[in-house]
Amino acid sequence: MKAKKKYGQHFLKDDRITEEIASQIALANVDNLPLLEIGPGKGALTMRLIGKGQKVTCVEVDEDMVDHLQKQNLNVEIIQSDVLDINPHEAMEGKPFFLCGNYPYNISSQILFWMLSARDIIPQMVGMYQYEVAERILSNPDSRKYGILSVLCQAFYNCEFLLEVPPESFKPEPKVNSAVIMLSRNKTGKLDCDEKFFKRVVKTSFGQRRKKLSNSLKSFSEDRTIFDHSLFTKRPEHLSVQDFVTITNILNTD
Repeated sequence: MKAKKKYGQHFLKDDRITEEIASQIALANVDNLPLLEIGPGKGALTMRLIGKGQKVTCVEVDEDMVDHLQKQNLNVEIIQSDVLDINPHEAMEGKPFFLCGNYPYNISSQILFWMLSARDIIPQMVGMYQYEVAERILSNPDSRKYGILSVLCQAFYNCEFLLEVPPESFKPEPKVNSAVIMLSRNKTGKLDCDEKFFKRVVKTSFGQRRKKLSNSLKSFSEDRTIFDHSLFTKRPEHLSVQDFVTITNILNTD
């Protein structure tokens, strides 16, 4: 079976990599939560996870891959759907689960937003990303890679690099390196601000990242005096998550 470009498929073929990922997941899943694997493809990682005693539910959009998985008689539940069309709370009956997978590159960032929408029941995630996307998730302030994904993910998760994966580990080979990362829920249950407004502020700030916040966020308030606050003299890549919370509250009192 050939990978389909429309689904962003790159099948893992390196047994050492699949074993390492499965081992990291099994080690991290101390509460033995059910796993939700996104994009199992031919089932290379799925079989490793099952072999380590993990309970797996797969979400696969490709009908051919679903047929292939079913013919292997794996002890897994398979949901044939685009994961972005699934309500995670409904799919897992509102119970906590461990998210994992070799994510399709074309929707990998959207999967992060999907995860954040269900952070109350997703305590951990291990996933494969393009290396550049992984860098953006993991980057700290004062880095050129630091951006929207960094702030939104780090607001609720501790982010950790696990391993780099070269193109030759896949078929077909992608043109870039990949990375496996782990996200684990931090102690922040809810931000001390309006979270929807927070998201708008972060996205708008990085939408014009070369500008100082007093310029990129000027449409948020007609009161020019609030922009005298020292945080507004900075560019977004220099602000921590808490700084963005502070700015959100300043703007939201207008």
